[in-house]
Amino acid sequence: MLNFAIQTARDAGRVLAERFGRAIEVNNKGDIDLVTESDLAAERLIVERIKSYYPRHTILAEESGETIAVIEESEWKWIVDPLDGTTNYAHGYPCFCVSIALERAGTVEIGVIYDPTRDELFAAERGQGATLNGRSVRVSETDDLNRALLCTGFPYNVRERGDFARHFHNFIMHAQGVRRDGSAALDLAYVACGRFDGFWEEGLNPWDVAAGVLLLEEAGGRVSRYDGAPFDIYTPPILASNGLVHEDMMHVLNMK
Repeated sequence: MLNFAIQTARDAGRVLAERFGRAIEVNNKGDIDLVTESDLAAERLIVERIKSYYPRHTILAEESGETIAVIEESEWKWIVDPLDGTTNYAHGYPCFCVSIALERAGTVEIGVIYDPTRDELFAAERGQGATLNGRSVRVSETDDLNRALLCTGFPYNVRERGDFARHFHNFIMHAQGVRRDGSAALDLAYVACGRFDGFWEEGLNPWDVAAGVLLLEEAGGRVSRYDGAPFDIYTPPILASNGLVHEDMMHVLNMK
């Protein structure tokens, strides 16, 4: 199933890459939440592929807006984001990816994130470690928040989240640097391979984090809620790190 997810992600990424930079139709799902024709085309490819090869599996896909269930009580669920970083994509900013995860009985077993602009394929299978283009990756060894490079994302309803500005300010003051790239899936993959040391964000959906969380865990990282409680992909917020700066990040998140 991992190889299936890898090939499907690559094929969906090719759809995105072929249309990237061209004039495309862009629509609004909300005040600032976008969807493009490329999202929809990539999702169609993924959903049709899964239905062909695994017709008894459930599919949770972002743009469909609902769970597609052929067998309602199936223990297998594909969690799909055909284009994470849609706003970037729509503006021609090359930071976006395809994210595909497979959940079995509530546990994510497979995660794949593909960045077609860099031809980087992050993959993980539970208990088997995490890879980037077939080579094993691990989280960073940074153990001092003052030397840590962190990343975050701005929730679509950021204007309604008073805590976000406080968290952002506090991390700027306590970390070496903070980045905001606009793709939560890639952010998590980058923590997994050591490019970032930690990540936090509110208001995410399961398709934003399912694959990335497994990648990070398999790369030796730690994931929790802001207060250290166990994280569930269906209940944000998320705090993810190399594990070494996790407690310090929790402290910053709880600063007034």
